[in-house]
Amino acid sequence: MTAAAPQAPANRLGRLSDTMAATFLSRTVVKEEAPVPVERLRQGVSYWFPDERRWSTEELASLLEEASDVISAGGTPTTSDQWLAPRLHSTLRLTRAEAADNQLWNYIGLAMGSELVRLRWGRPADGKRVVAQAARFAGRWDIQHFSRLWWAAELFRNGDDYEPVVTACSNQDVLNTALRLKLMNHRPTAQAFLRLLQKGVVRTGREVNRLVQSAGSASSTIAFEVVAPDQPRDHEALAAWIASPTDMYWQSKRSPQGPFDGRVDERSVSRLVTQFEELFRTVPAADGTDVGRGVTTG
Repeated sequence: MTAAAPQAPANRLGRLSDTMAATFLSRTVVKEEAPVPVERLRQGVSYWFPDERRWSTEELASLLEEASDVISAGGTPTTSDQWLAPRLHSTLRLTRAEAADNQLWNYIGLAMGSELVRLRWGRPADGKRVVAQAARFAGRWDIQHFSRLWWAAELFRNGDDYEPVVTACSNQDVLNTALRLKLMNHRPTAQAFLRLLQKGVVRTGREVNRLVQSAGSASSTIAFEVVAPDQPRDHEALAAWIASPTDMYWQSKRSPQGPFDGRVDERSVSRLVTQFEELFRTVPAADGTDVGRGVTTG
């Protein structure tokens, strides 16, 4: 006689291993020829998170439902990311160590948010919405839909200010390339990078990629941490914010507020903005076109 599956805690986030995620993420599911088998999937979920409010699924489920409404009402993939990233970060109050657990994101992507993933990443084909990459549901941290946006908010926020996150999500190449750079762990570098977008110095995806390459090359000879030191983060304030109620800050007409763990030193940001502008103007593109000056090098 087969033993009954353990009863899942009511309204609690869980963890789904990569192996189990791959089992349920079949080609037919990715191509929308079959739904995600959520009930069977839950039998493979481990529920080890403590009985604390921040591990409840209630507010997250409401957020994902409203995010679906944003897309269904005519939102573009970019505007959807801009709306969701700060609200997801403010709702899922995680430490970086907790957010590095891809099993949590596997659970959210398959057990809770699969339809939103399909709305965001699916492309029409034969009356269905086909998601090109299964990793959008469950995969690497910078590809999986929800993990990608949470980390974008974490790395590009300026303390409690999420406005830079909206700027970062305005250009998909920032999320596709810059997000993966170790440089973005240095907060003044991340903010300076975004200031060039805000100023219009960098606009297109091609220019973003060129800036990423230039900054990456420069980091081998320039210690950005020395040129533009960062202020220590207030870890006690961050811990207090993580433990505090969200107060439904994700509501569509109310801007969420991040942790008061300290904003970036503006002097450091200004130094790097100047340096990055110079790099962008003077370093030729890989194809020989100097984008900054609009000339071709010979």
